[in-house]
Amino acid sequence: MIASLRGRVTHVGLDHVVVEVGGVGMLVHTTPATAASCHRGSEASLATTLVVREDSLTLYGFGAAADRDMFETVQTVSGVGPRLALAMLSVMGPDQLAAALSSGDAKALTTIPGIGAKSAQRLVLELRDKVGAVRGAGPPGGTQPAPTPGSEPWRGQVQEALVGLGWSAKQAGDAVEKVAAQAPADAEIAALLRLALRELRP
Repeated sequence: MIASLRGRVTHVGLDHVVVEVGGVGMLVHTTPATAASCHRGSEASLATTLVVREDSLTLYGFGAAADRDMFETVQTVSGVGPRLALAMLSVMGPDQLAAALSSGDAKALTTIPGIGAKSAQRLVLELRDKVGAVRGAGPPGGTQPAPTPGSEPWRGQVQEALVGLGWSAKQAGDAVEKVAAQAPADAEIAALLRLALRELRP
């Protein structure tokens, strides 16, 4: 298992980064917060977990080992795979997710696409006593990337990221429109994605 990696960042997307390690570019799937903390051309150090499938090897990276541990912990529940686990951390953040699970706040968990009332109750039941070790993990720090010039290019990127997290194209499009109406012209793309996530949470 690849538990961590450190190297120069060669590409930063909304939900992934490419880190060059020993001359090899490693594609690492991340939460928007982790991606936003990485900067092209600078060095990044990520706690990682490798998910092995019959037809793929997928690497997931996090700004802290506790975030990675939470990612792995929620997948111990039946029906929760890497994609849903990453969506959970992206929508709520590790700290909020741990708080919701430990306090039994199933309603908060249903704001994550793909998690209904029954699934939320099962998550609370199975994880309430397991999240203590990762409680208190927050989003990675660091400054945000430079603003993306122009207002139009970010729309498709943000909408695609939201659909990737589990919302429908219509829900994602509506959220993007709401953000576009209120966001400053020089807003950073990572900040725009966070605003869109906020619009989708009741």
